[in-house]
Amino acid sequence: MAHYHVVVWLDHSEAHVMHVNPEDVETSIVHPAEGRPRLHIKRGIIGDGRLAEDQHYYRDIAQAIGDAHEILVVGPSTAKLVFIKYLAQHDPQKMEHVIGVETVDHPTDAQLVAHARSYFRARDRMLP
Repeated sequence: MAHYHVVVWLDHSEAHVMHVNPEDVETSIVHPAEGRPRLHIKRGIIGDGRLAEDQHYYRDIAQAIGDAHEILVVGPSTAKLVFIKYLAQHDPQKMEHVIGVETVDHPTDAQLVAHARSYFRARDRMLP
């Protein structure tokens, strides 16, 4: 079944990509590379001590979105903003389909689907 809308909930440890329509939902979960540390432990490193973001993680999320026409990106941390920046730099065509970015804590999948359906329904009503 075709899915026009996608909601992506992500943080730095996983992403839930949900293709949503009024009748059903297709969900996939994307994880970053196994065992990838998030902080340097070594002393004497110039900078904030954080490793560069895992670009493969964000690429895999973008691939899981597919060819959706409207994309809502949500999450509790800065990962959603890093993902938006990744799309702007590496997949500008997909970035054009992002219609919203929101801070959302850690909902269940059912809560996330309900939020997405409500969001897309309200947005679709505002279109001519």
